[in-house]
Amino acid sequence: MISHLALIMDGNRRWAKKRGMFAWLGHRQGAQTVEMVTQYCLDKKIPYLSLYTFSIENLSRSQEEVSYLFGLIQEAAGRADEFIKNGVQVRFIGDLSKLPQSTKTDCDDLVQKTAMGKNLVCSFLLCYGGQQEILAAAQRMIDDKVNQVDKDTFKKYLWMGNVPDPDIIIRTGGVQRLSNFLLFQAAYAEIRFLHCFWPDLTKDLLDQTVQDCINANKNFGS
Repeated sequence: MISHLALIMDGNRRWAKKRGMFAWLGHRQGAQTVEMVTQYCLDKKIPYLSLYTFSIENLSRSQEEVSYLFGLIQEAAGRADEFIKNGVQVRFIGDLSKLPQSTKTDCDDLVQKTAMGKNLVCSFLLCYGGQQEILAAAQRMIDDKVNQVDKDTFKKYLWMGNVPDPDIIIRTGGVQRLSNFLLFQAAYAEIRFLHCFWPDLTKDLLDQTVQDCINANKNFGS
């Protein structure tokens, strides 16, 4: 089985617009898909899950939408008991200095409360960009005067740290690009692009896609 599933959660806004709703209201519907994917990983005993929640570029969206998104994140942070019950360790990855202080405080609190979770490490990538992650790691290594650089040393300086590289990256929404997601870590990942919007992703489609990736990866390097 795989050890790390990563997802680019695209299509929330288009899902809402298609239904005549304010664009940002699609994010609330998308939160239900996050719960489904989290439970899927728990059921399948996949130990690492990474979710592209909010990119560096998303900060340029309207203040109303950005505030709504941060509010949803704070709502999720307030459900620590659910994560603890399921043994989920929550991490927030990215340039967290760009978060409002109240959001950052709630995120930090959730990280501390769930630190002992053993069943699943769930990373929410916030204010994240793959290029920015690589540059930040390089700067930290310069600051630490690191002279000998190899892959393992470099990974320790990345925001993701020593989390195993993703086996599978799935993007919903029909767009076929990584959009600055886990650029260093994606080198050997199986990548699939789905046409459905994120709120429309079903457990069956997710499982079908994961199984397809597992079967394809059996021939890797042969």
